[in-house]
Amino acid sequence: MQKRSNNTSKQHFFVIINPVSGNRQGVKVWQNIKLKFEDNFTINYQFTDYPKHETQIAKQAVSKGFRQFIIIGGDGTLSNFIDGVFNQKTVDTKEITFGIIPIGTGNDWIKTYSISKKTNKALQTIIDGNTTTQDIGCISYHNNNLPNKYFINVAGIGYDGLVVDIVKSKRTLGILTYAIGAIKALFRFKLFETTITTKSTSTTYNDCFIIQLGICKYTGSGMQLTKEANPQDGLLDISVGVNFSKRTILFNALKLYNGKILDLDKVTTYKTDKLSIDFNNITPHFQADGEQLQPGAIHVNVVPNAINFYK
Repeated sequence: MQKRSNNTSKQHFFVIINPVSGNRQGVKVWQNIKLKFEDNFTINYQFTDYPKHETQIAKQAVSKGFRQFIIIGGDGTLSNFIDGVFNQKTVDTKEITFGIIPIGTGNDWIKTYSISKKTNKALQTIIDGNTTTQDIGCISYHNNNLPNKYFINVAGIGYDGLVVDIVKSKRTLGILTYAIGAIKALFRFKLFETTITTKSTSTTYNDCFIIQLGICKYTGSGMQLTKEANPQDGLLDISVGVNFSKRTILFNALKLYNGKILDLDKVTTYKTDKLSIDFNNITPHFQADGEQLQPGAIHVNVVPNAINFYK
């Protein structure tokens, strides 16, 4: 872990604010803490105007020389920022450092690091200046016409991808949003057949329910669906669940949140730095960091210790 040097000049930050995060709390939060930001840093800032605007803002800010960022938003805002950082060609991503003021629905990424959801405490974390690094996941499609997707937390295929599709435009109920979406998804999901190939094996899973690709630990407002996720070991934590019925999910609902769902014999877990995933009948729903993705055959790999952040 590194700590900011005691330089008397203020550091220059670019702040990206999602005004619709947290039931449209972005503007209010920014207004409440803007003066404190300016007391400690020199700042430029910009509000997002449309979905995934963070990606373009990040690219432009990096090209203009900014290397320090603060994100005011949720997991999706952070994920879109990460996409911008990793799709730019101006600097090595290891030269970028970010902090987050979390105001989203799930706020799952911060749970791994115990970053506070309280605005002033999260801001103090940035002011204190302690930084560390983290791995980033990269999804590339076999269809080369589709762009790469980078993720900082957890990507999922199948059931949780369907949950994200259900709640994508209905996140006004906070943590209940995902719980309601999970119940609705029980009556809509379809098992699928997939082949997962690593450096050493190729395995076909019939009646697959869910695939989890974890850099970090939490997803879906606190669910624990990866067994040994370590965001600094250069590996993806993989979970594959098969033959899950509605009854199985209902009787094991609490185990989704304490991680014990991974102890069921229906779940296979392992770690790898890269893998490919193909689908043999239907193509299920995809999500990464709580954002819906285009489905399709993919390759996934890890970019080790790829970015710095305040914690």
